[in-house]
Amino acid sequence: MPKKVLSRWLPDPRKIATNRAIRWMGPMFMDPNLFHINRASISSSFFFGIFVAFLPIPGQTILAALLALFFRTNLPVAVGLSWIGNPLTFAPILMFTYSLGVLLLGLEFIDFNIELSWSWGISQGKLIWLPILVGSLVAGIACGSLGYVIINQLWKWEVLRKWEERQKNRQRINIKR
Repeated sequence: MPKKVLSRWLPDPRKIATNRAIRWMGPMFMDPNLFHINRASISSSFFFGIFVAFLPIPGQTILAALLALFFRTNLPVAVGLSWIGNPLTFAPILMFTYSLGVLLLGLEFIDFNIELSWSWGISQGKLIWLPILVGSLVAGIACGSLGYVIINQLWKWEVLRKWEERQKNRQRINIKR
């Protein structure tokens, strides 16, 4: 069941490999593990995608793709989950990770407003970069690990449920004979 559902949602590997924008990287995308749908690949991709989503850096999609390529996990899932950190969720995630970093480091909370400009980044960045970095890494690892465990357990539960269902069907067929 999980494999069937995911294969309907995920893009066709041939379409990705023949896409004009990434065709020049063709040999990299020929690895079947990058599009394999199994418990280990999907769970690992959940970890990498969610972890990267919490990092306060530009190019999260590229980093998620590189991690999926390096660790040979499902590329579309890792890239898709990295989009949790998008322009709409950037400010709440940044505030959450800053608050977490302040709490973990035992620092004083500095009240600030987020502006997406170089001048703001330079002036405020000196004061808040360490708590944001620590909070982002801790939140990314914690949420990524939680995503990994949840997907892993849900996958196992679904497989066991289907297995038991097949066993019951076999018993019914044997009883009718």
